[in-house]
Amino acid sequence: MSEEHNKHAEKAIIAFLILGLAIATFNQFQLYSFKSIGDVEAKTVNENSIPTGLSIVQAAVIPKGTPKIYGEELKVNYDDVSASNSQLADQTIDTLGNLDRTMNLQGKDLERYVYIASQMSCEYCCGAQSIIVRKEDVEQMDARIDEAITAGKITKEDAEQYRQTPGNAAWGCAHSFAMRGLAKYLITKHGNEYTDNEILEEMGKWKTLFFPGAIQQKADVLKERGIELSYVNLASNKYRGIEKEQSQGSASNMVGGC
Repeated sequence: MSEEHNKHAEKAIIAFLILGLAIATFNQFQLYSFKSIGDVEAKTVNENSIPTGLSIVQAAVIPKGTPKIYGEELKVNYDDVSASNSQLADQTIDTLGNLDRTMNLQGKDLERYVYIASQMSCEYCCGAQSIIVRKEDVEQMDARIDEAITAGKITKEDAEQYRQTPGNAAWGCAHSFAMRGLAKYLITKHGNEYTDNEILEEMGKWKTLFFPGAIQQKADVLKERGIELSYVNLASNKYRGIEKEQSQGSASNMVGGC
């Protein structure tokens, strides 16, 4: 095997490793071109009473009814995401997810989106730090790529295909698509009616419905510590992982296909 062939092989391996890291960290959504619909083991819940096994605090955090402003527009209802009707839950999640697939943001709308969505993750489904590629993620990846270019391990031209942009999808589960889609819609259609915090709150409400077991468990921990049970505190990265101190599993009651 010639020396020139060895060099090409080495560069190909390095490029493959960089690509693998980028995909594993940021672009796993590419593996989910179509949302998979999974069967969810459901327990029938009487909406007019506190479900068996849930405390009053836990039951109180579940959002109910039609979201103001955008609920009627999108024909979505908080009550439609429930383990008692997985088909309707998947349909509702897909409605929100299609907004992410079809809407592209630019300029100040994109900057606002990156700021808001960077604060939300889908940690009960994956280990990503956010549902989008954050500015700090891009900086870290660019630094690694530049080091590889300097070391002669990859050409500057080849490296461009591995670079990311803040706001790109970082995870491809249906829940992530739905939360990103909602944020894009509210910024684009109702940007003056919702503050950044209110958009994050709305994303948090849907995340609470997607992962009721984990969020309800987290609610008890926040309550014990005297922390306000806002949807930002419950669902954003602000107190991420605080519920892991509890002994029972946190992701067993996921609603909707992942």
